[in-house]
Order: sequence, then C-alpha cells, then structure tokens
Amino acid sequence: MRPVLFQIGTTVVWSHEIFVALGVAVALIASWRIARDRGRANQDLLVIVAGGLLGAAILARLGLAIRYLQETDTPSILGFLRHTGRTVLGGLAGGYGGVVLTKRLIGYSRSTGDLFAPGVALGMAIGRIGCFLAERPGTVTTLPWAVHVPAAAAPRIVQCPACLTGEAMHPSFLYEGAFLALVSWLLFRFVRRRAYPASWMVEGDLFKLFLLVYAVFRFFVEFVRGNPVMGFGMSGSQLMVLPSSILLALYFVRRRQRAFVPLAPLPS
Repeated sequence: MRPVLFQIGTTVVWSHEIFVALGVAVALIASWRIARDRGRANQDLLVIVAGGLLGAAILARLGLAIRYLQETDTPSILGFLRHTGRTVLGGLAGGYGGVVLTKRLIGYSRSTGDLFAPGVALGMAIGRIGCFLAERPGTVTTLPWAVHVPAAAAPRIVQCPACLTGEAMHPSFLYEGAFLALVSWLLFRFVRRRAYPASWMVEGDLFKLFLLVYAVFRFFVEFVRGNPVMGFGMSGSQLMVLPSSILLALYFVRRRQRAFVPLAPLPS
C-alpha cells in the first residue's frame, strides 16, 4: 500500500485525499455533462450541487462520531475535530440529504437523481483506490489474490495488526471499487439510452436503485473489511445499510404494485 502518494520537500501528498478529490471532480463533471445533454444545466442545478456537497462534507465527518466514541475514554468536541478520516456512507447520505433540502429551499420540484447516479458511482470507485492505498485492506485470508502491506507503509496504517506482521488480507476496497465501476458503466448506459431497467420506474428511480444495490453489496463486503463490531454482530456500516436497503426495497415493491393496479372502469 502507499498512504503517501509522493512528497515534495516537507509537503506530504496523501493518497486518500488525492483520489477522493479526483473522485469528486469526476462525479461533478460527469453529472454536469449529463445535465447539459438533457438541457438541465442551469443556475438552480449549481445551487443544488453545492447543497449536496455541503451535506456530504458534513455527514462524511459526523459519520465517524460513533467510531470516535468507541476509541476514546475521554471524548470531547476538540478530540473529535482532530480525529481524522471520513466515511463514504456518511458522505453519500449527507449528499442525498443536502440535495433534497436544497431543492425544497429553492422550490425545485423535479427529480435530479438520474443526473447524478452514474457520476457518483464512478467517483466513489475512484475514491476507493485511495482507501486501498491508505487504509487497512481487509480481513486476513489465504486466497491467492490476497495482498500484503509493504513493511515501510505498515506503520502509517492505523488499527491494522496484520499489516505490521505482514499477513495476507482481502483487498476489500478493490472489490468495492470494481463493483462500483461496473454499476457506473451500467448506469451510464441507461442514461444514454434514456431508459430504465424496468418499465414501471420513473424519473429519479435510477439513483434510488443505485443506493439499494450499493447498500446490499456494502452489507456483504463488510464481512471481509474487518471493521469493528458495533452491535448484533454487525459493523456500524452494516447497521446503517441494513435498514436503508429494506426501506429502498419496500419503495420499489410499492412502486411496482402501483404501476400494475388496474384502472377503475369509467362510469357508464
């Protein structure tokens, strides 16, 4: 792994920050191009994007609150502010909430999810490269594609005893990055064709479908991530995505049911 991408004099350039920034830039560019192609690139959309970015920045940081409380015996606001890191799930939830809130504030009623879905998936895939380079890869395994953290980089990766002992681990971030790249490719295809995976889906459902698919995948990949158990034998991420995936699945079940409800006969 390579937590430090490169260093210029005393200035350290961290891999995680560079790839996260690159992922955000790619997501913004891709989303704007889709909006422009559909004639929806305007000032209102810029405000909505800004609200989404603000929400993502806030919740990506606050998503670490539970982890911080578990790791310290004397929690404080200053300590939390100094606690480094961000969470993808927190950023995704914050971005979604920020978009919804901003749209309500400016009175924008049309759905924007389909504009953002492909770019967000691709941006997350790119960001996961930075996570792979800078964080604990996953749980210990004997699989042939397991990875070893170089001895020089091991001390820079926190909470990873297996990194220090040179054990082989799951490249869990690469699993996630490859999955997100595939999902992004499929989403771009649907957007280009201006089609949906099902005939009963409506505008905005593409982003909700992405959230559902990612939530289910994230729940299962957590078993090889090695994150600490928070409760009920599950990690904090699993406790977050499980109810989210259930709610999203129920949304699509109800959407499909409403689409096939027969129309009442016209009065004679």
